[in-house]
Amino acid sequence: MAPRDQRNESWGGMATGWAITGTMIGGMAAWGGLGYLLDRLLGTQHVFVTAGFVLGAAGATYIVWLRYGRGEGDGS
Repeated sequence: MAPRDQRNESWGGMATGWAITGTMIGGMAAWGGLGYLLDRLLGTQHVFVTAGFVLGAAGATYIVWLRYGRGEGDGS
């Protein structure tokens, strides 16, 4: 392997980390934002925004697990 290929490969983990971070923040921001809008429409205080953050974090965790967490057919 050429030195340039090895250097680029070492940054692959960094890209994966940023992709996971972006997915987590994006999920929480999107669902939290929808919860905020529902709170404003219904006149409640921090009920739906909290549920939105939790739902967004759970959904983003599931997406990250689907994309990066499953094994490559290791039998487990």
